[in-house]
Amino acid sequence: MLELLKDLSGGIDGVRAVGKVSAQDYQQVFEPLLDDARREGRRLRLLYEFGPQFQGFTPGAAWEDAKLGLRSMQLLDGCAIVADVNWVREAARLGAVLLPCPVRIFGSADRDAAIDWLRSLPQGAAVLPRLLPEQGVIVVDVEHPLRAQDFDAVALTADTWIDAHGALQGLVIHARAFPGWENLGSFLRHVRFVRDHHRKIRRIALAADSKLASVVPRVAEHFVAAEIKRFAYDDLDAAIAWAGERPRAIADTARAADESATRSAGSTETSM
Repeated sequence: MLELLKDLSGGIDGVRAVGKVSAQDYQQVFEPLLDDARREGRRLRLLYEFGPQFQGFTPGAAWEDAKLGLRSMQLLDGCAIVADVNWVREAARLGAVLLPCPVRIFGSADRDAAIDWLRSLPQGAAVLPRLLPEQGVIVVDVEHPLRAQDFDAVALTADTWIDAHGALQGLVIHARAFPGWENLGSFLRHVRFVRDHHRKIRRIALAADSKLASVVPRVAEHFVAAEIKRFAYDDLDAAIAWAGERPRAIADTARAADESATRSAGSTETSM
């Protein structure tokens, strides 16, 4: 069975596996926990503890565990596995590389260390995208290894603009040096972001000084529909100006639409 842990605080949620764990246990314990988090708009820092009385999973529970990982990906800030059973620890290590959040495995004697680690995790996304509505440009300052939550934050801002305007004029990545990804899950989330958005973003400016930055535009142009250009890290203003510069045809269409709306408004006022 699964039971919710009541002795936790500080934004930590916990579940303990005892005896034989069934699919029904997941449905009755984990699913309400995820539903509550979605409804409250909060993320989870999950302590998953396997006590000495744990006997294993039923086949249905193993399937539910796999589905849970997929459903909870975007809700987790981190997960600490507390277990002494070797096969549980090895399975957790294999599954951890596919999750977009950090995962650590602790022994039962280190349960307090697991809780402390969960509390030490950074809040939400480390990247805070800035939308410049006049230019239709999003600026992303990158200083730390990229996390899946960072791409979720950028996607949310971009999708809101794209839903209203059809496309995002520009995306500016501002980084002194590329810090890499936190884990494989973060890299996979990056790939998915590019796949879902590269045809909806017209220009991508990379304002960075690292050697990698000079290579990225030449490589990315084979996979990304957006126009890409590199700038020096200190030339952020120039990067934003270029990213927000609309092609003449698009600018003429937008200008004609504005003029048409102005004439229409004037005609309405005259008729009144």
